[in-house]
Amino acid sequence: MIASRYLRQSLSALCLSVAAAAVFAQAQPAKQEYEPQVGQEGKDVVWVPTSQALVDKMLDMAKVTPNDYVIDLGSGDGRTVITAAKRGTRALGIEYNPDMVELSKRNAAKEGVSDKASFVKADLFESDFSKATAITMFLLPDINLKLRPKILDLKPGTRIVSNSFTMAEWTADETATASEAEGCRSYCTAYLWIVPAKAEGTWQMPQGELTLKQSFQMITGTLKSGANTILIANGRMRGDRISFAAGGAQYSGRVSANAIEGTVKSGGNNSKWSAARAGKPAAAPSRS
Repeated sequence: MIASRYLRQSLSALCLSVAAAAVFAQAQPAKQEYEPQVGQEGKDVVWVPTSQALVDKMLDMAKVTPNDYVIDLGSGDGRTVITAAKRGTRALGIEYNPDMVELSKRNAAKEGVSDKASFVKADLFESDFSKATAITMFLLPDINLKLRPKILDLKPGTRIVSNSFTMAEWTADETATASEAEGCRSYCTAYLWIVPAKAEGTWQMPQGELTLKQSFQMITGTLKSGANTILIANGRMRGDRISFAAGGAQYSGRVSANAIEGTVKSGGNNSKWSAARAGKPAAAPSRS
């Protein structure tokens, strides 16, 4: 009987403890989801969201398609990555704030694009974005400049779009603005750069020598044939595409590591032209 009484007392105490724990749990406030605040401090910049109107404009400028791989540097709440994913594009957001990363994942899930939109907690300066075909960002000018050498080493033709801030003397290939009527009230200008191929140097041509100097996408230089040396004009790179004028002829072509192949137009006639980087073997002719 004594043992039975002790058992009943123990069971009663256990039930009281469970009931007390349940009441205590119910009394606790529900954990709220993280909500970022405009202007909050980050590792490199404060957080200010890009308006949806400019997000759309930036992706349009970069001509993003489902064949692209977009990387957003400093992806915040994930809206640029999610918008790209809604277009059928694989996209990655790189963000240092782990709360923002988790918020972005939740937002992507709500929009049904978790299969194409992914996010990682990482430092921009330690990240590999070499596989991107298009990069978006809303950073500060000094951060852009720190990233610029790495960006210029990306595959020629990679598109870079920045909200509001430039790359200093590397002038943009295109500029666009979202209007207030479109829903943008601040930070409404987008800049596009196309990573240029590295064309600077001396190139041997069947008819002479082409010497190029390069400042980002701008090209200057000379075309030498025999005793004649002609300054080239209107030289420009757009990705791996080169164009310039010399001696009344218009040259265009595609630059690879050690060769250029293209077309020259002169006096209504079109002909092929090619050049090999001096000291390097010429590439096999293109069959495309």
